[in-house]
Amino acid sequence: MHRERLCRAMAEAMVEKGYVGTSVEDVLKRAGVSRLSFYRLFDSKLDCFMTALEYSTELLLGRVAQALGRSGGGDPVERYERAVTGYLDALKEEWPAARLCLVEVYAAGPEAVARRGELQETMTAVHADVLGATGEQGLLACRMLSAATGALVSGPVAQNDREGLDAVRLQLIAHVRALWGSGVFGAGAG
Repeated sequence: MHRERLCRAMAEAMVEKGYVGTSVEDVLKRAGVSRLSFYRLFDSKLDCFMTALEYSTELLLGRVAQALGRSGGGDPVERYERAVTGYLDALKEEWPAARLCLVEVYAAGPEAVARRGELQETMTAVHADVLGATGEQGLLACRMLSAATGALVSGPVAQNDREGLDAVRLQLIAHVRALWGSGVFGAGAG
């Protein structure tokens, strides 16, 4: 219970102060948890951040899974539309988690950036699954789509522009429709 509350407090404090400006004391005040309780759970601010990164990622990926689970079927492009809409809605609704995963992760240092890279590969696998990508070309297209999605959403999130994510959604869907039509994702496409 304290762990999750501290992770949420870490993300919320960083919306206001950024990673560098957020102190352990800021997190403690937000969470209403003692310093002793914090250090029983975490070795450092970075340790808390890394755990908050995991929580935030699970939260956002869970929302994608929920979006895909609703009305289950559909062709791959329809499934992609549901997935990207679920992801962008989650970013808007879970703003502290969005900022933590997409903006503050780079200020937290090499360990956090390396973990962000691993999470990017998870998103690539989600894209490949949703779009039924096959072969090297299909997987490369999904890796590029995952990287482009991260880059396109990071700008509005960094600028605290939730509405800017709506334009990104339309761009991504239009692009995936065009890619699908070209057969770039492999078997079943085109």
